[in-house]
Amino acid sequence: MAKQFNILILGASYGSLLGSKLLMAGHRVSLVCRSKTAQLINEQGTRVRMAVKGRPGMVEIDSRNYPGALNAKTPAQVQVPEYDLVCLAMQEPQYSDSDVRHLMQAIAQAKVPCMSIMNMPPLPFLARIEGIDTASCRPCYLDPAVWDGFEPGVMTLCSPDPQAFRPPEEQPNVLQVGLPTNFKVARFASDAHNAMLAQLDADIAAARLVVDGESLDLPVKLKLHDSLFVPLAKWSMLMTGNYRCVLADTVQPIEQAVHADGEQSRAVYEWVSTLCQSLGAAADDMVPFEKYAAAAKGLLKPSSAARALAAGATHIERIDLLIKLIADQKGMQSNSVDETVRRVNGWLERNRHASTLPVAVAAVADTAA
Repeated sequence: MAKQFNILILGASYGSLLGSKLLMAGHRVSLVCRSKTAQLINEQGTRVRMAVKGRPGMVEIDSRNYPGALNAKTPAQVQVPEYDLVCLAMQEPQYSDSDVRHLMQAIAQAKVPCMSIMNMPPLPFLARIEGIDTASCRPCYLDPAVWDGFEPGVMTLCSPDPQAFRPPEEQPNVLQVGLPTNFKVARFASDAHNAMLAQLDADIAAARLVVDGESLDLPVKLKLHDSLFVPLAKWSMLMTGNYRCVLADTVQPIEQAVHADGEQSRAVYEWVSTLCQSLGAAADDMVPFEKYAAAAKGLLKPSSAARALAAGATHIERIDLLIKLIADQKGMQSNSVDETVRRVNGWLERNRHASTLPVAVAAVADTAA
């Protein structure tokens, strides 16, 4: 019988998507979240909804109905040595929270292998790629010291291609998948850790959801790749769509960011792909622009980064800045990328200024905007 792994996932929102697939495959999953959300999940489980080709509406993965075991914990409740694998599913600024930061230090000290499904690659993963000066990348991270204790070989990265969101009318234990693509994970340095990923890949691929007596092969798999560079394929998508949702004084859907000017989008996309290939990626590691552009037609909301800026966020994941700084190291430059970085900087500066105003003054400013 295959081993049942204990897997810790930091982040109960996006993390519940991967968590639900691991539960269907029979593994034990702990979700790290706020105490109120942990109580809700421990009482009612999680629900992940997604479309399945050939079926009307959505199917739902109810965590209570599968062979794996689920529990939710606050960061302070986690006993790190209990786990075989840690999955990082929070957005990068969230790791600066004092309780999460303390947990991250314990994970680094225990040398538990970590698989990130963040858009923002952890600094220890970047350190595995020859030719990247990680010291020059530190300004992209809210608290880069969070990552200092991790050994690069025990950190890997997924390309978090699946798109998902919490429906605003639902409880925090409900997630809806908008784009059901795969998590593509790069290998670890250790053969033993890679064997674990290979088993998780196979277990998730074999799992089925039974609906009305029909056994369904659900989308969203975990796919293990030998290349370190496969997850970097997401950078072109993020730079072309997610961050170009951010305009000077408003935000737009990803579909519009990609398709309003298709030629410029193609140029940005291929520029980032060229940057990744300059780091060592093969052309086959990248996703063709046409495939991304077709998928983007269904992405009718602004990206999470754009929505956060529009809601007044003072910190977001800065993939845009990371790409620019790595390109600077390689002597590459793009006017479009530079303009996107300027726009994001402008939003953050305005939001930070507004957050320091007295409440009454800030309210007036919001109304005027």
